[in-house]
Amino acid sequence: MSTDPLHSSPRLVDRRPDISGAELVATLVPPPQFDHATFDSYRPDPQHPSQAEARDTLRAFAEPEPPASRGGFFGFGRKKTAEPRPDAPTRPGVYLDGGFGVGKTHLLAATWHATAGRKYFGTFIQYTALVGALGYSGAVSVLQGARLICIDEFELDDPGDTMLMTRLIGDLTKTGSRIVATSNTPPNALGEGRFAAADFMREIQAMADRFVTIRIDGSDYRQRDLAGEAVTLSDDAYRFALADVAAAGERMTDDDFGDLVAHLSTVHPSSYVGILDGVQTIGLRDVFELTDQSAALRFVAFIDRVYDAQIPIRATGAPLTTIFGGGMLDGGYRKKYLRCMSRLNALTAGESPA
Repeated sequence: MSTDPLHSSPRLVDRRPDISGAELVATLVPPPQFDHATFDSYRPDPQHPSQAEARDTLRAFAEPEPPASRGGFFGFGRKKTAEPRPDAPTRPGVYLDGGFGVGKTHLLAATWHATAGRKYFGTFIQYTALVGALGYSGAVSVLQGARLICIDEFELDDPGDTMLMTRLIGDLTKTGSRIVATSNTPPNALGEGRFAAADFMREIQAMADRFVTIRIDGSDYRQRDLAGEAVTLSDDAYRFALADVAAAGERMTDDDFGDLVAHLSTVHPSSYVGILDGVQTIGLRDVFELTDQSAALRFVAFIDRVYDAQIPIRATGAPLTTIFGGGMLDGGYRKKYLRCMSRLNALTAGESPA
């Protein structure tokens, strides 16, 4: 039996998870790295006051409403309506707009933790996948009545998904649910550079009217202590990495980069999290530049789940931060690719990403 780690390590391409609707609902919680995210643990950059302002606005949004009191002597009489905090947003939704790495997801998770009652936290892809698995009425019946719906990475890639989410937000807010969403693009600009349908703008505006938009400025915290491109390994160093992880009793997968990119096209993005179950380090060999945008966007969605799980990557070939070729960085998905590059830089650093 071969002891070569390249022949004994498990492969991601051998995994074909199919997550059910019930399992998707169970995943609608913050990623593990944000299990303990709070407003107090958020560290706003004093050079960018908008970060503290966003934190304070969301703290007011999440704070439980004060209990109603009764008028008259000794509190007996007609029940008085509770007054919301004067600094709380008056619309049913808050939209965090800002660059990647400024702490939007931390604030989203902090809002989730600070809100009492039934609540859900997921990415845009997770919610659209839930509709796909349960049907629109089924998804509404599951989410309806929740006190809070958190939507991370609200980046709209086609008109159908935009109209679907606009309708879903409308139906949920009508029944009292509140929405907090994050994105790298403000609501009125969603679809800019990606679509050209005139009536599409009406859908976007309808969604924007339900949100108070908060702009968060700042630099990417993931890059403050990192420089240059994503780390790459020589073939020998890669073999040593596989052996070291195995010796530590942990699981490191080993895949050819091209094979993994092809495999991702056979799995729905909502099931990418299932590919990563039990994986502690990801190994990718012979990384190369991608020129197919569909393949690139699938890889971005995959890396989002890898980053949520905080799984380090060890790779050979081209630096993973250089794989988006063919003018992709000049197109409508520029912000998606830049966010992915930031995450890849952190995930391939010598130490496990923090």
